[in-house]
Amino acid sequence: MESLLLHRILPFAFGILGNIVSLMVFLSPILTFYRIYRNKSTGEFQSTPYVFSLFSCSLWIYYALVKTHSVPLITNNAFGCLIEATYITMYLIYATKKARIFTIRVFVLVNVVAFAAILLLTQPLITGTKRVTVLGWICVAFSLSVYAAPLGIMMRVIRTRSVECMPFNIPLFHMLSAIAWFGYGLFTDDVYVELPNVPGFVIGVGQMVLYAIYRKKSGAVVDAAEHEVKVAQPTPSPASVRQHIVRIAEHVVRMVELDPTLDSEPQVIAGENDREKKKKIDVAEPPLISTPELDNHDDKKKKAKEENDMGVKKPRIVVEHIINIRELISVVA
Repeated sequence: MESLLLHRILPFAFGILGNIVSLMVFLSPILTFYRIYRNKSTGEFQSTPYVFSLFSCSLWIYYALVKTHSVPLITNNAFGCLIEATYITMYLIYATKKARIFTIRVFVLVNVVAFAAILLLTQPLITGTKRVTVLGWICVAFSLSVYAAPLGIMMRVIRTRSVECMPFNIPLFHMLSAIAWFGYGLFTDDVYVELPNVPGFVIGVGQMVLYAIYRKKSGAVVDAAEHEVKVAQPTPSPASVRQHIVRIAEHVVRMVELDPTLDSEPQVIAGENDREKKKKIDVAEPPLISTPELDNHDDKKKKAKEENDMGVKKPRIVVEHIINIRELISVVA
C-alpha cells in the first residue's frame, strides 16, 4: 500500500497539479497579447521569452519521450508548445518589419537549428541510458538559464522601488509550479525534474517577498499622485457649469443690445411685402398742398422712413442669435 502511494498515487497527483498550475503560468501573458491585439501593435514588448519558452517545452517533450512513462511531462509541455506558438504568431502579425525579421531569425536559430543539433547529437551518437542522461542535463542547463529573466525583474523592482513590472499572480504561479514539479520529480526519482525547480521555488518566494515589501510603497506613491491631481484640477459640478453658461450668455446679450449699430428687436425688420405695399400707398395718394406744417410733417415722415430702412439693412443673423441665446438662458436656468 505504501509502495502504491509513493510510486503511483503521489506522482500522478503532483503531475496533475503541475499541469494545472503550469497552464496558469503559460496563460499569464494573455493580457499582454490582448493589449497587443487591441492596439494592433506590439509596442516595446519582446518576443524572445516566448521563443525560448517554446524551445524549452520542445526539449522536455523530447526528454519525456526518450525516458518513457512520463505522460504528465508530455501533456504539460504540449500545452506549452501550443500556447507559446500562438503568442509568437500574434506577435509576428502585429510587429513591425524589423521586429518581425528579428523574431523569425531567433526562432529559426533556436527552435530549428539548435533543436536539430540536439537531435543529431543524441540520436545516432548516444544510445541507451546515456541518451536520457545527456538530454536531462541539457534540459536542466536550459531551464536554469531561463531564470535570468525573473532575476532581472527582481533587480528592476529593487532599483525602481515599484512592483508595476511584476504582477502578483506571475511569481505566485511560478512558485506553485516549482513545488508541484519538484514533488513529481521527487516521487518519480527524476533528478533532472527536481533540480531546476529548486531555484525556481527560491526565486518565486523572493519575488513574493519583494512584492510584499514594495507594494505599499508603490501604492502610497500612486495615491499621493492621484490626490495631487484631484486638488490641482477639481471636477466642476453640473450646477456650476450651468451658472457659468448663463453668465456668459447674459453677457453676450448685453453686449449686443448696447451696440448702437445693431438692433436687437426683431420686430423692426420689415418684410419686403410691407414695404412694397407702403410704396404703392404712397404712389396712390393724391398730391397735397405745400404748407409749412405739411413740409414739417413730410420731413419727419422722410426721417422716419430713412430710420426704418436703416433698421431693415441691419443683419438678421445677429437678431436671430440674440433670440437663440435668450432661449438657451431660459432652458439652462
